[in-house]
Amino acid sequence: MPASTDLDDITFLGRLSEALSDRIEEQTRPLFDQAGITVPVRSCSLLTALSKAGEASAADLARALGQSHQLVVQKCPALLRLGLITQHADPADARRKLFRLTDAGRDQLVRIDAYSVRISKVYRTLFAEVGDVHGTISKALKALDAKPLGERFRE
Repeated sequence: MPASTDLDDITFLGRLSEALSDRIEEQTRPLFDQAGITVPVRSCSLLTALSKAGEASAADLARALGQSHQLVVQKCPALLRLGLITQHADPADARRKLFRLTDAGRDQLVRIDAYSVRISKVYRTLFAEVGDVHGTISKALKALDAKPLGERFRE
């Protein structure tokens, strides 16, 4: 059987999930602009994790977010340029860099929190229309953690 050329085929679930993420990001940016949020859309969770930690290394943030160290490190320069976080050497280990929110970063989190209340309502109306996308994605991730695709493939 030849490989499918239909990009909406079920075998391209990862591509479809990425397309959803990209669509949400592109439609969120103008809403962020209206709300005075300068944080890159895909960096809000990093700021939130840093706020909870108070001070953290990239490795600490990666663990807290369940993301790769490399991804966290890639996001930090933009946050530094925007003045939302600071970076300094760890007093216990000068090779390790620690990040901390600035006042501007805390202000952005206040704006993000207000935005989150409104966007949660928007997502609920979307889910009423199409089904609980958030719940379905969460269930799929948990199921894949419990039983990875390779194990499922062998069955």
